[in-house]
Amino acid sequence: MDHGAAPDDAPAVVIDGLTKSFSDEVLAVDDVHFTVGRGQVFGLLGPNGAGKTTALRMLLGLIRPSAGSASILGERVRPSAPVLARVGALVESPAFVPHLSGLANLHLYWAAGPNPHDDMHLDAALKVAGLGDAVRRKVRTYSQGMRQRLGLAQALLGRPELVILDEPTNGMDPQQMREVRRLMTRLADDGTTVLLSSHLLAEVEQVCTHAAVMNRGRLVTTGTVAALTGPSNSVLLDVDDRGLARSILGVTTGVVDVGEQDDGLVVRLQGIRSSDVVARLVHGGVAVEQAMARRHLEDAFIELLAEDTP
Repeated sequence: MDHGAAPDDAPAVVIDGLTKSFSDEVLAVDDVHFTVGRGQVFGLLGPNGAGKTTALRMLLGLIRPSAGSASILGERVRPSAPVLARVGALVESPAFVPHLSGLANLHLYWAAGPNPHDDMHLDAALKVAGLGDAVRRKVRTYSQGMRQRLGLAQALLGRPELVILDEPTNGMDPQQMREVRRLMTRLADDGTTVLLSSHLLAEVEQVCTHAAVMNRGRLVTTGTVAALTGPSNSVLLDVDDRGLARSILGVTTGVVDVGEQDDGLVVRLQGIRSSDVVARLVHGGVAVEQAMARRHLEDAFIELLAEDTP
């Protein structure tokens, strides 16, 4: 597909002074600035009412900003801007025709757009959705999680360069949530940029490289997830035998707590260096693939919002 002549080195997203006022009393987004580099998995964080969804809707040209601008892949965003054909989006609850099947809804969505039929990557999108035979059932029989998965498939039909996801795991069970997190990582590995809005801080912490925090319509801070979380008294360990590692850590002085998540064991330390912990594990027969300093994003998030409260 010919995507035009926008510079290849332009950021995936540039938000410049974006502002949206719905009335004199309601300033939903207030002079927000941030940039998303290509290939990043970028998290947009904030409590309910922070202005995240409104910012994303302006970025997609669905509503007009009161001030400021948004650019995607080097092109200024306006309603129906050609660059939006290079974007896949799942913002708020996806809307489908309930009496049609999931498959029919995907075909209907693609036919309504400007791209030729041959550019629809249906099989790849359906593989991501993981709906199986349910894709031939009427959408009115779908659960909320199934609708979200169909929405993800719809967002990926055109193999977009930028994927914008607003609470993509809403209504999903833990296994489905894990699959979506892995999908976002795979998309980034393939060079696709992902902009993820989520209130699930553990989700953002596991998949995002960069993040911005919004509160009451304003940008609180932005940067790498590592910089936002700051100094750590925890270490994330990727080991080959979690059971054996837990046994060794359980009798190691200075190990306060051991938690588990998709990408490894999170070990909280007090008075012991992470290098000493790794040495104990290796000596006990555990292979340590990776050890990373870790402070929970939730801790940093709460601190940032507390500092922003007048």
